Amino acid sequence: MQYINSALTHTYLYAVAKARKIHSDQGMSTIEYAFGSLAAAALAGVLYLVVNGDGVTNAIEGVITDALSNTPG
Repeated sequence: MQYINSALTHTYLYAVAKARKIHSDQGMSTIEYAFGSLAAAALAGVLYLVVNGDGVTNAIEGVITDALSNTPG
């Protein structure tokens, strides 16, 4: 039983050491940074078009109009 515990402990410590080595990057590389910036800019552009579209404006105006025209009962 002692041999199994020792082997499991050794395997666990080996896996932890490998995981730390794999995840030791300190930030994004240049290409990751470029793609991340591009994705953020694309998302910002899409959100800008959605929010400034007629559908969102009409929906907000409808909610405000309904809220102001309804009287408490």
